[in-house]
Amino acid sequence: MSPPSASPDPALSWSAGAAARPVVSFGEPEGYDERMRAWPLGVRVGPRTAAAAACLVLGLGLIGGAVTGSWLTGDGGDGPAGNGFVAAATLWHSVPVDRLFPPTLQGTGAGPGGADRTWTRIAVAPDTKCADAFDPLLHKALAPVGCQRLLRATYTDATQTYVTTVGLLFTKGDSAAMSSLAARFRDEHLDRRSDLMPRPFAAKGSAAAGFGDKQRASWTLSVLTDAPVVAYSVSGWADGRTVDSPQPAADALRSGATSAPAQAGLGNEAQGLADRVERRLRQTVSSATEKPS
Repeated sequence: MSPPSASPDPALSWSAGAAARPVVSFGEPEGYDERMRAWPLGVRVGPRTAAAAACLVLGLGLIGGAVTGSWLTGDGGDGPAGNGFVAAATLWHSVPVDRLFPPTLQGTGAGPGGADRTWTRIAVAPDTKCADAFDPLLHKALAPVGCQRLLRATYTDATQTYVTTVGLLFTKGDSAAMSSLAARFRDEHLDRRSDLMPRPFAAKGSAAAGFGDKQRASWTLSVLTDAPVVAYSVSGWADGRTVDSPQPAADALRSGATSAPAQAGLGNEAQGLADRVERRLRQTVSSATEKPS
């Protein structure tokens, strides 16, 4: 994976000091439009009104389908899809650390049995390229979309029993390349292969100091198609114990799973944190592409 052609402003880099890094504030995305709700029960309409409404709904459905299709395929040009994809590609050097990886994340109902979780960030890796960041086979699998920048942070739970690294790989791939890679990971189940696990980020002097490759217990990985990003997380025990049989989070979360990672809730740790970081990424993209009212 070759380095980008141009270097960003050092003041915008995650490796810059807090004083040098600009603070960017985005609004939260709006909720659903009230007018898109279903007709109220008990409302009677005449035949002509019903026919007109049916035509309107059909037209909106065709338009909505076209918009959704362009968002997923990246054919939106200057529309929301194209703008969102382009905006996402620049987030790694234009958004503060705390926006994507906040100091504290709440996981309501994210633990085993629907228990609540609170995760505290204990380490943030400087933004970097992808050399040595992944096992060789995973590095090879991700090679078709390239590596623009890699952002990582490690969290621990409230009891400091578990540690989890969350990563956002910003790629060089266009929408077609991301869709192709996502299809391959889905069809070949690459996200569930233990020889394609992401590597953790261990920080000296923290609860994750002993969080190495042999300590990986559960993981999840998603290739996004609406942004040039691969999102992942990997969890393990904070006491540095090794894991002989790591298990993907999707399997560890299944009812009746009896593996050590499943019983300990490490699948919940990996999936819960990955879901929330990915959600914040999408919210940030949506906010950045909103037109001022």
